[in-house]
Amino acid sequence: MPASLLHRLITVSRAALRGLRRRILAAMRPDIAPLAVGTLIDLTRSKPALVAENALLRHQLAILHRSVKRPRCRPADRALVVLLASRVRAWRSALLIIQPDTLLRWHRQLFRGYWRRRSGAAALAHRPPLAPEAVALIRELARANRLWGAERIRGELLKLDIRVAKSTIQRYLRQARPPRRAGQLWATFLRNHAQDIWACDFLPVTDLLFRPLFAFVVIALGSRRVAQQLREATPFGQRPRFLIRDNDSKFGLAFARVAAGTGIVELRTAYRAPRQNAVCERFLGSLRRECLNHVLILGEAHLRRVLREYVRYFNHDRPHQGLAQRVPDLPDAGSFRMVSGGRVKVSPILGGLHHVYARAA
Repeated sequence: MPASLLHRLITVSRAALRGLRRRILAAMRPDIAPLAVGTLIDLTRSKPALVAENALLRHQLAILHRSVKRPRCRPADRALVVLLASRVRAWRSALLIIQPDTLLRWHRQLFRGYWRRRSGAAALAHRPPLAPEAVALIRELARANRLWGAERIRGELLKLDIRVAKSTIQRYLRQARPPRRAGQLWATFLRNHAQDIWACDFLPVTDLLFRPLFAFVVIALGSRRVAQQLREATPFGQRPRFLIRDNDSKFGLAFARVAAGTGIVELRTAYRAPRQNAVCERFLGSLRRECLNHVLILGEAHLRRVLREYVRYFNHDRPHQGLAQRVPDLPDAGSFRMVSGGRVKVSPILGGLHHVYARAA
């Protein structure tokens, strides 16, 4: 009895294993009908089309074998895949590791790059050559002032009566130094009453011994002129109609009394709305990026000297994009004469962090 039961169990197990094997083989066997139909369709296609499709499939397999986890296509691979796909009529079904939308995006990128290269070559062919002296000066400005961009250098060149396009400066700028990371981009639009509006704010600074210091600045929206105190900014009765400030408690009641005593109307910005005081916030950002981030402050007296020198440079020598590359304290047109010839002299600012360029008289 036990022997017959064991024999029956062995027979049933073998039958189950044979059935499972047949199902696994059936699942792994390719579908004969699509293969046969595809073979018949291939017989009607031309030999160049079959060769191109074969090359396309082989190249995708080469990309797969070259990668470890994810296939990575180089620029040369993208160009070759686009070229081979253009020779295959059924290119969508021949793509195995690339989506059709990705291939179309690569084609658009190659098309834009091709016409950008052609249009750039045509523009260079019709553009008059720049004087070697101007090229040397652009490279010197780029090397000596690491914080200046193309528009900033263009403003300095306009002060020297040298007119160069921004794209030309960018081309020589890339040759003189590696491109820096793009910072925050924003434009300041003056309101209709910009001449009657000033803005103010506090700038926190930490010195060498980690002591907190605060710098107070006042900036005129119309002229972009900066002052370090409210009384210094309003000599001889000169005052704006409105003064923009935030709701910081550091202003205190004394500041409000000084503003009211001079007839200035305070306009307080909303909470967490720095764009309402955009001009002053932009100046504080420039002050940090162009000065304080590159200077180790030793104390309050040192901070006063650094800010005094930077504010003098900001008001008298630094061109501003919002003022059409002019400086805030530009002399009157009748008393100012542009010197077009002569040697260019340079004066360092803040120990060589910035430089001022002018024609020698």
